[in-house]
Amino acid sequence: MQAAPHIGHVRSNLNFDILRRWFAYRGYDVTFIRNVTDIDDKIIRKAAEQNRPWWSIGYENERAFNDGYEALGCLPPTYEPRATGHVTEMVEMMRTLIERGHAYEADGNVYFDVRSLPGYLALSNQDLDDLRQPSEDGETGKRDPRDFAMWKSAKPGEPSWETPWGRGRPGWHLECSAMAHKYLGSVFDIHGGGIDLIFPHHENEIAQARGFGDEFAKYWVHNAWVTMSGEKMSKSLGNSVLVSEMVKQWRPIVLRYYLGTPHYRSTIEYSEDALREAESAFARIEGFVQRVVEMAGRPVEPAADVPPAFAEAMDDDLGVPGALAVVHTTVRQGNSALAADDKDAAVARLAEVRAMLGVLGLDPLDAHWAGESDQSQDLHGVVDSLVRLVLDQREAARSRKDWATADAIRDQLGQAGLVIEDSPTGPRWTLGPR
Repeated sequence: MQAAPHIGHVRSNLNFDILRRWFAYRGYDVTFIRNVTDIDDKIIRKAAEQNRPWWSIGYENERAFNDGYEALGCLPPTYEPRATGHVTEMVEMMRTLIERGHAYEADGNVYFDVRSLPGYLALSNQDLDDLRQPSEDGETGKRDPRDFAMWKSAKPGEPSWETPWGRGRPGWHLECSAMAHKYLGSVFDIHGGGIDLIFPHHENEIAQARGFGDEFAKYWVHNAWVTMSGEKMSKSLGNSVLVSEMVKQWRPIVLRYYLGTPHYRSTIEYSEDALREAESAFARIEGFVQRVVEMAGRPVEPAADVPPAFAEAMDDDLGVPGALAVVHTTVRQGNSALAADDKDAAVARLAEVRAMLGVLGLDPLDAHWAGESDQSQDLHGVVDSLVRLVLDQREAARSRKDWATADAIRDQLGQAGLVIEDSPTGPRWTLGPR
């Protein structure tokens, strides 16, 4: 973690948060590991550039990532291990790999022999003869340029740990394989990550784990990028949008809707117009929830079961877009029930909507969003008092059949961003799209 998170980073965790919630709904006991890379080449370079301790860079950005995940409603992981806390496990893995002929030491570095493991590159479907393995400075003594570093010999001014092969520090790939074995055992169900990690990172994780004797992950789930102008959002391109800044401009629950509802394998092209569309779409859902709660005059608990069509979509490769379509359909049915003054049907639809939104982490009545709701409610009360004064003037104009004045007031409120709805119980207002 060499830098604060942008929305491309948290998009990945949102996808897996929804997957985890769906498994929990389906009755599975989920162990969710989110490991922390608190030492790597990028962190060391950043520390040197800023003349700061390497550990302060990792910790600062670990906190920033967790703040971003929390802001967008992600559930905390079961365990969140740090790489520097698992050097013992890394040494054990390297020792075993060397004994089994899958790794070797050279000049204090420890490399994985990629030709020693049949099936290497099966995940990315590449040909080993065409491979060009990324390499770092100081990686000397390789038998084959395609071999990758698991451990890097100590350099002046860099952090290091003692091993049987001298002092050094772990490579990125080794960290993840060792921590996965520690917390998930020799085999686990799903390994996730962005599509940019398939090679070399995930291929090298597999190689280390399989060489060590683990079956490792049964399934791989890779999410697509968030892009700007067709390019992957990244620090190096200078086109990132920090989560810490985005939550100042947009409600976190709207950001979650925007980033979490496209299919995880679909690229999201970032734009403010797209965010405004997401804001409007979520406002329709939230407005329905609020209207039914007001009408019912009591809390409406989520239904025990989601609609079958929602479940079918979620079971089909985590088809959130199809599941979200079921949410909107149910909202429309609920609004029709409200218009027909069918209280029981409206409440039933809200119970279904809350059950579905709970799976997506988007239920506005959930306790996580209470702080956001409380702040919004305070502001809503102030604005409501002011708008009511204007609406009273409009009602007075309507009562004396001064339609021109009534329409002018409605138009002025619309220009201010308010939508006025005339209901049997009187006019009500909501915020329109930005």
